[in-house]
Amino acid sequence: MDPKGQVAVITGGASGLGAATAEALAAAGAKVALLDLNEKAAGEIANRLGGIAVACDVTDEASATNALAKVRETYGAGRILVNCAGVGPPKRILGRDGPMPLADYRKVIEINLIGTFNMMRLAAADMAKLDPLTDGERGLVVMTASVAAFDGQIGQAAYSSSKGGVVGLTLPAAREFAQFGIRVMTIAPGIFATPMLMALPQEAQDSLGASVPFPKRLGQPREYADLVMTCVRNGYLNGEVIRIDGSLRMAPR
Repeated sequence: MDPKGQVAVITGGASGLGAATAEALAAAGAKVALLDLNEKAAGEIANRLGGIAVACDVTDEASATNALAKVRETYGAGRILVNCAGVGPPKRILGRDGPMPLADYRKVIEINLIGTFNMMRLAAADMAKLDPLTDGERGLVVMTASVAAFDGQIGQAAYSSSKGGVVGLTLPAAREFAQFGIRVMTIAPGIFATPMLMALPQEAQDSLGASVPFPKRLGQPREYADLVMTCVRNGYLNGEVIRIDGSLRMAPR
């Protein structure tokens, strides 16, 4: 798909991977809509890119429905959805204070997995009504998993299981949406220089970067965005999960 002139919806667009993806899509001529709980931060980026910012809680059906309605009113239905909204607070199943509170586990699953599914189902309903492009394609959904889906560390039980759910969602969704000409791809990033990680002390950042086989550094959000653009442009990519991690395989802790 040529992104030029297409409507692209990016969740978690106010920072990190989402912001970098919005920049890449806008540079390629797409009409970008940045969805985020932090509408002000998303608005600052959207203004710079000539796009729009919309407040959205991906876990809430009404909020997500209203956000996509605003996108339709402004640009028309989105043909590209990139799900970057997510959280990853570490917590052991059995910690010093006893079992992990169920509400803490539920929150991570709600945002990372259910939120991703919520946005996908609503955006795909819009895509299915669009006129097909010359190759029959109507849309693309890109979801964000993590290498933690495959080699999660101690303290990542909630995060890993939420991202494992995203991985498991990829193929059945791609198979179901094939009849509509909608592709589904998932990207599984390794250790990236996102705001959450950049808040760590420099020593900790350097140590994490050194753990990557090659290149020995943190991944840059623009590199994630580059892979999104490859998914957009290469119409034969479908139903697959791509790791982008410098060949990192995480240790137990």
